[in-house]
Amino acid sequence: MTPEVLVRLSGFLTVLCLMASWEMIAPRRHLTTSKVRRWIANLSVVVLDSIIVRLLFSAGAVGAAMLAADHSWGLLNQVGWQQWIEVTLAVVAMDFVLYVQHVLLHAIPLFWRVHMMHHADLDCDVTTGLRFHPVEVALSMLIKLAAIAVLGPSPLAVLIFEVLLNATSMFNHGNVRMPASVDRVLRWFVVTPDMHRVHHSILPRETNTNFGFNLPWWDRLLGTYRPQPASGHEGMTLGLEQFRDPTRLTITGILLLPFTGAPGDYPLSRDL
Repeated sequence: MTPEVLVRLSGFLTVLCLMASWEMIAPRRHLTTSKVRRWIANLSVVVLDSIIVRLLFSAGAVGAAMLAADHSWGLLNQVGWQQWIEVTLAVVAMDFVLYVQHVLLHAIPLFWRVHMMHHADLDCDVTTGLRFHPVEVALSMLIKLAAIAVLGPSPLAVLIFEVLLNATSMFNHGNVRMPASVDRVLRWFVVTPDMHRVHHSILPRETNTNFGFNLPWWDRLLGTYRPQPASGHEGMTLGLEQFRDPTRLTITGILLLPFTGAPGDYPLSRDL
Protein backbone atom coordinates (compact mmCIF):
# COMPACT_ATOMS: atom_id res chain seq x y z
CA MET A 1 0.00 0.00 0.00
CA THR A 2 1.50 3.33 -1.08
CA PRO A 3 1.75 6.27 1.38
CA GLU A 4 -0.85 8.17 -0.67
CA VAL A 5 -3.37 5.32 -0.46
CA LEU A 6 -2.65 4.87 3.25
CA VAL A 7 -3.28 8.58 3.96
CA ARG A 8 -6.48 8.64 1.94
CA LEU A 9 -7.82 5.38 3.40
CA SER A 10 -6.99 6.43 6.97
CA GLY A 11 -8.74 9.77 6.47
CA PHE A 12 -11.77 8.10 4.91
CA LEU A 13 -12.23 5.52 7.68
CA THR A 14 -11.63 8.07 10.45
CA VAL A 15 -14.19 10.57 9.17
CA LEU A 16 -16.70 7.82 8.31
CA CYS A 17 -16.54 6.41 11.85
CA LEU A 18 -16.72 9.86 13.48
CA MET A 19 -19.69 10.95 11.38
CA ALA A 20 -21.51 7.64 11.84
CA SER A 21 -21.09 7.95 15.61
CA TRP A 22 -22.30 11.57 15.57
CA GLU A 23 -25.37 10.53 13.56
CA MET A 24 -26.26 7.94 16.17
CA ILE A 25 -25.75 10.30 19.11
CA ALA A 26 -27.38 13.43 17.68
CA PRO A 27 -29.35 12.84 14.45
CA ARG A 28 -30.84 15.87 12.68
CA ARG A 29 -33.74 14.02 11.04
CA HIS A 30 -35.58 10.73 11.42
CA LEU A 31 -34.65 8.35 8.62
CA THR A 32 -37.47 7.32 6.29
CA THR A 33 -35.89 4.13 4.90
CA SER A 34 -33.79 1.22 6.14
CA LYS A 35 -30.34 2.44 7.12
CA VAL A 36 -28.78 -1.00 6.69
CA ARG A 37 -30.17 -1.38 3.18
CA ARG A 38 -29.02 2.10 2.13
CA TRP A 39 -25.56 1.67 3.64
CA ILE A 40 -25.00 -1.65 1.86
CA ALA A 41 -25.93 -0.07 -1.48
CA ASN A 42 -24.08 3.21 -0.94
CA LEU A 43 -20.87 1.67 0.37
CA SER A 44 -20.92 -0.92 -2.42
CA VAL A 45 -20.91 1.98 -4.88
CA VAL A 46 -17.79 3.35 -3.14
CA VAL A 47 -15.96 0.07 -3.65
CA LEU A 48 -17.05 -0.13 -7.29
CA ASP A 49 -16.04 3.49 -7.94
CA SER A 50 -12.61 2.92 -6.39
CA ILE A 51 -11.97 -0.12 -8.57
CA ILE A 52 -13.07 1.65 -11.76
CA VAL A 53 -10.97 4.75 -11.05
CA ARG A 54 -7.92 2.60 -10.33
CA LEU A 55 -8.41 0.67 -13.56
CA LEU A 56 -9.05 3.71 -15.76
CA PHE A 57 -6.68 6.17 -14.06
CA SER A 58 -3.94 4.07 -12.51
CA ALA A 59 -1.76 7.06 -11.59
CA GLY A 60 -4.66 9.03 -10.15
CA ALA A 61 -4.77 12.77 -9.51
CA VAL A 62 -1.56 12.79 -7.45
CA GLY A 63 0.25 10.92 -10.23
CA ALA A 64 -1.00 13.51 -12.72
CA ALA A 65 0.38 16.29 -10.49
CA MET A 66 3.77 14.54 -10.41
CA LEU A 67 3.73 14.31 -14.21
CA ALA A 68 2.81 17.99 -14.49
CA ALA A 69 5.68 18.92 -12.14
CA ASP A 70 8.18 16.82 -14.14
CA HIS A 71 7.18 18.60 -17.38
CA SER A 72 6.57 22.05 -15.82
CA TRP A 73 2.93 22.05 -16.92
CA GLY A 74 0.47 24.50 -15.43
CA LEU A 75 0.50 28.00 -13.99
CA LEU A 76 1.78 27.16 -10.52
CA ASN A 77 4.77 25.28 -11.93
CA GLN A 78 5.92 28.53 -13.55
CA VAL A 79 6.31 30.44 -10.28
CA GLY A 80 8.58 30.02 -7.30
CA TRP A 81 6.22 30.85 -4.45
CA GLN A 82 6.50 29.38 -0.98
CA GLN A 83 4.93 25.97 -0.62
CA TRP A 84 2.17 27.04 1.77
CA ILE A 85 1.04 29.80 -0.60
CA GLU A 86 1.06 27.45 -3.59
CA VAL A 87 -0.83 24.74 -1.68
CA THR A 88 -3.46 27.20 -0.43
CA LEU A 89 -4.05 28.69 -3.88
CA ALA A 90 -4.18 25.26 -5.49
CA VAL A 91 -6.74 23.91 -3.00
CA VAL A 92 -8.96 27.00 -3.38
CA ALA A 93 -8.69 26.97 -7.19
CA MET A 94 -9.48 23.26 -7.45
CA ASP A 95 -12.44 23.73 -5.13
CA PHE A 96 -13.80 26.38 -7.50
CA VAL A 97 -13.38 23.93 -10.40
CA LEU A 98 -15.41 21.42 -8.41
CA TYR A 99 -18.14 24.02 -7.83
CA VAL A 100 -18.35 24.74 -11.57
CA GLN A 101 -18.41 21.02 -12.31
CA HIS A 102 -21.30 20.55 -9.88
CA VAL A 103 -23.28 23.36 -11.51
CA LEU A 104 -22.68 21.75 -14.93
CA LEU A 105 -23.98 18.43 -13.61
CA HIS A 106 -27.27 20.21 -12.93
CA ALA A 107 -27.24 22.42 -16.03
CA ILE A 108 -26.60 19.80 -18.73
CA PRO A 109 -29.45 17.22 -18.95
CA LEU A 110 -27.12 14.37 -19.99
CA PHE A 111 -24.82 15.04 -17.02
CA TRP A 112 -27.83 15.40 -14.73
CA ARG A 113 -28.92 11.86 -15.59
CA VAL A 114 -25.79 10.34 -14.04
CA HIS A 115 -25.88 12.81 -11.14
CA MET A 116 -29.48 11.77 -10.35
CA MET A 117 -28.20 8.68 -8.56
CA HIS A 118 -26.65 10.90 -5.89
CA HIS A 119 -29.85 12.92 -5.43
CA ALA A 120 -32.25 9.96 -5.50
CA ASP A 121 -31.25 8.89 -1.98
CA LEU A 122 -34.42 9.19 0.12
CA ASP A 123 -32.39 10.11 3.19
CA CYS A 124 -29.20 12.10 3.53
CA ASP A 125 -26.39 10.87 5.75
CA VAL A 126 -22.64 10.30 5.71
CA THR A 127 -22.87 7.58 3.02
CA THR A 128 -24.81 9.88 0.66
CA GLY A 129 -21.62 11.90 0.40
CA LEU A 130 -19.96 8.83 -1.12
CA ARG A 131 -22.76 7.77 -3.45
CA PHE A 132 -21.85 8.83 -7.00
CA HIS A 133 -22.42 6.96 -10.23
CA PRO A 134 -19.24 5.44 -11.76
CA VAL A 135 -19.83 7.44 -14.96
CA GLU A 136 -19.93 10.65 -12.91
CA VAL A 137 -16.78 9.64 -11.03
CA ALA A 138 -14.93 9.01 -14.31
CA LEU A 139 -16.16 12.33 -15.72
CA SER A 140 -15.09 14.12 -12.54
CA MET A 141 -11.63 12.58 -12.76
CA LEU A 142 -11.22 13.76 -16.37
CA ILE A 143 -12.15 17.31 -15.32
CA LYS A 144 -9.78 17.07 -12.37
CA LEU A 145 -6.90 15.90 -14.58
CA ALA A 146 -7.53 18.78 -16.98
CA ALA A 147 -7.53 21.23 -14.05
CA ILE A 148 -4.23 19.80 -12.79
CA ALA A 149 -2.66 20.19 -16.23
CA VAL A 150 -3.76 23.86 -16.40
CA LEU A 151 -3.11 24.84 -12.77
CA GLY A 152 0.02 22.77 -12.10
CA PRO A 153 -0.60 22.12 -8.38
CA SER A 154 2.02 20.17 -6.46
CA PRO A 155 1.36 16.50 -5.59
CA LEU A 156 1.08 17.56 -1.92
CA ALA A 157 -1.61 20.13 -2.79
CA VAL A 158 -3.57 17.55 -4.77
CA LEU A 159 -3.34 15.00 -1.95
CA ILE A 160 -4.55 17.58 0.59
CA PHE A 161 -7.39 18.56 -1.71
CA GLU A 162 -8.45 14.95 -2.26
CA VAL A 163 -8.44 14.16 1.47
CA LEU A 164 -10.33 17.38 2.29
CA LEU A 165 -12.88 16.78 -0.46
CA ASN A 166 -13.62 13.27 0.74
CA ALA A 167 -13.82 14.36 4.38
CA THR A 168 -16.01 17.43 3.78
CA SER A 169 -18.35 15.49 1.49
CA MET A 170 -19.02 13.01 4.28
CA PHE A 171 -19.31 15.85 6.81
CA ASN A 172 -21.74 18.05 4.90
CA HIS A 173 -24.00 15.13 3.99
CA GLY A 174 -24.14 14.02 7.61
CA ASN A 175 -27.47 13.60 9.37
CA VAL A 176 -26.11 15.43 12.39
CA ARG A 177 -27.39 18.11 14.71
CA MET A 178 -25.31 21.07 15.86
CA PRO A 179 -26.29 24.30 17.64
CA ALA A 180 -27.69 26.90 15.23
CA SER A 181 -25.19 29.46 16.51
CA VAL A 182 -22.28 27.16 15.63
CA ASP A 183 -23.74 26.45 12.19
CA ARG A 184 -24.13 30.17 11.42
CA VAL A 185 -20.44 30.81 12.11
CA LEU A 186 -19.09 27.58 10.63
CA ARG A 187 -20.86 27.97 7.27
CA TRP A 188 -18.74 31.05 6.53
CA PHE A 189 -15.71 28.75 6.33
CA VAL A 190 -16.97 25.33 5.30
CA VAL A 191 -20.17 23.87 3.87
CA THR A 192 -22.17 22.58 6.84
CA PRO A 193 -24.70 19.73 6.87
CA ASP A 194 -27.63 22.16 7.26
CA MET A 195 -26.35 24.25 4.35
CA HIS A 196 -25.85 21.33 1.97
CA ARG A 197 -29.02 19.47 2.98
CA VAL A 198 -31.03 22.19 1.21
CA HIS A 199 -29.39 20.99 -2.01
CA HIS A 200 -31.01 17.55 -1.51
CA SER A 201 -34.54 18.95 -1.25
CA ILE A 202 -37.22 17.45 -3.48
CA LEU A 203 -38.05 21.00 -4.68
CA PRO A 204 -36.07 21.98 -7.82
CA ARG A 205 -35.74 25.59 -6.68
CA GLU A 206 -33.88 24.31 -3.61
CA THR A 207 -32.03 21.47 -5.32
CA ASN A 208 -30.44 23.99 -7.69
CA THR A 209 -28.75 25.90 -4.87
CA ASN A 210 -25.84 25.37 -2.45
CA PHE A 211 -23.56 23.54 -4.90
CA GLY A 212 -20.43 23.82 -2.77
CA PHE A 213 -18.88 20.71 -1.24
CA ASN A 214 -15.96 22.16 0.67
CA LEU A 215 -15.76 25.97 0.60
CA PRO A 216 -19.08 27.89 0.94
CA TRP A 217 -17.91 31.11 -0.71
CA TRP A 218 -18.73 30.30 -4.34
CA ASP A 219 -22.45 29.95 -3.64
CA ARG A 220 -22.53 33.28 -1.84
CA LEU A 221 -20.47 35.08 -4.49
CA LEU A 222 -22.30 33.66 -7.52
CA GLY A 223 -25.89 33.85 -6.29
CA THR A 224 -26.63 30.16 -5.69
CA TYR A 225 -26.81 30.34 -1.90
CA ARG A 226 -30.01 29.51 -0.01
CA PRO A 227 -29.76 29.70 3.80
CA GLN A 228 -32.58 27.33 4.78
CA PRO A 229 -35.23 25.07 3.18
CA ALA A 230 -38.75 26.48 3.01
CA SER A 231 -40.21 23.65 5.10
CA GLY A 232 -37.42 23.50 7.66
CA HIS A 233 -34.93 20.69 8.04
CA GLU A 234 -37.29 18.35 9.86
CA GLY A 235 -40.20 19.07 7.53
CA MET A 236 -38.43 19.04 4.15
CA THR A 237 -38.63 16.03 1.83
CA LEU A 238 -35.36 14.71 0.47
CA GLY A 239 -34.68 13.01 -2.84
CA LEU A 240 -36.27 13.33 -6.27
CA GLU A 241 -39.98 13.37 -7.00
CA GLN A 242 -39.75 10.69 -9.70
CA PHE A 243 -37.86 8.18 -7.51
CA ARG A 244 -39.76 7.41 -4.32
CA ASP A 245 -39.66 3.59 -4.28
CA PRO A 246 -37.33 2.32 -1.51
CA THR A 247 -37.04 -1.08 -3.21
CA ARG A 248 -34.89 0.56 -5.90
CA LEU A 249 -32.17 1.23 -3.34
CA THR A 250 -30.28 -1.94 -4.22
CA ILE A 251 -26.86 -1.57 -5.82
CA THR A 252 -28.25 -2.73 -9.18
CA GLY A 253 -31.25 -0.44 -8.95
CA ILE A 254 -29.30 2.73 -8.25
CA LEU A 255 -26.69 1.96 -10.93
CA LEU A 256 -29.45 1.56 -13.53
CA LEU A 257 -31.36 4.62 -12.32
CA PRO A 258 -29.87 7.14 -14.82
CA PHE A 259 -30.91 4.92 -17.72
CA THR A 260 -34.37 3.88 -16.58
CA GLY A 261 -36.04 7.01 -15.23
CA ALA A 262 -37.12 10.46 -16.33
CA PRO A 263 -34.89 13.42 -15.37
CA GLY A 264 -37.86 15.36 -14.01
CA ASP A 265 -37.83 19.16 -13.76
CA TYR A 266 -34.47 19.33 -12.03
CA PRO A 267 -31.88 20.24 -14.73
CA LEU A 268 -30.79 23.79 -14.07
CA SER A 269 -30.98 24.60 -17.81
CA ARG A 270 -34.79 24.46 -17.57
CA ASP A 271 -34.67 27.46 -15.24
CA LEU A 272 -32.36 29.55 -17.43
